[in-house]
Amino acid sequence: MLMVLAYTLAPVLCVVLAGRGEQKRPPVLDLAAILLLWLPLEFAAGGSLVPRPAQGFLHSVGYGVAILLGLVLFLGYRAFPGMKYNLPRSRRDLWLPLAGFVLVAPILVVVGIAIGFIPMPQLPVQSGGRMAAAVGIIFAGTAVPEEILFRALIQNWLMQRLGRNWRTLLLASIIFGAAHLDNGPQAAPNWRYMIEATVAGFAYGKVFDTGSSVLSSAALHAMVDWTKHFFF
Repeated sequence: MLMVLAYTLAPVLCVVLAGRGEQKRPPVLDLAAILLLWLPLEFAAGGSLVPRPAQGFLHSVGYGVAILLGLVLFLGYRAFPGMKYNLPRSRRDLWLPLAGFVLVAPILVVVGIAIGFIPMPQLPVQSGGRMAAAVGIIFAGTAVPEEILFRALIQNWLMQRLGRNWRTLLLASIIFGAAHLDNGPQAAPNWRYMIEATVAGFAYGKVFDTGSSVLSSAALHAMVDWTKHFFF
């Protein structure tokens, strides 16, 4: 209980100390709050205190708490600009993820096969109904939360601090890639997953930067994850 209390209070304290209202350059305390929301979950802090059967469920709950708290702090309290936490505002927000998928999917396939991260493509073995249901699950459960964290918060903070350019986009992509070092199926540190996620993250970040809604990059993210899950 004390760990949960510390986890929720620490980012709140950072944001309060950073002050309310829009600022010319986002303070370092904003980044500290984002990292305090993300890193304890990334490294499963306190995981040894939780029974193994409940760890997966509680990790999902914790991720939901982190995203909700982040939105309350940065949208409701700080009014942090550039988060693009809104519905699509133009047709461009709809075709951007499609164009991004057409461009990046072949690169991900070639790179993934070349480094041994994914096998050769194969026909799906799941039913059509299960594949259709997975679209919403992947979009709401994985793509939207990760895009809020890595694009609306981390990439957005970096671009406001360092400028909107390809170098900042690359840095944000590498951070996104590094977050997958402890993911399977290969043994950690999973450098193959990091390389693949960095390439994908660059595409997600470009769509986020070009569009006007975080849902655009989330749609591209969901398409990539869905394709990998069922065809590789």
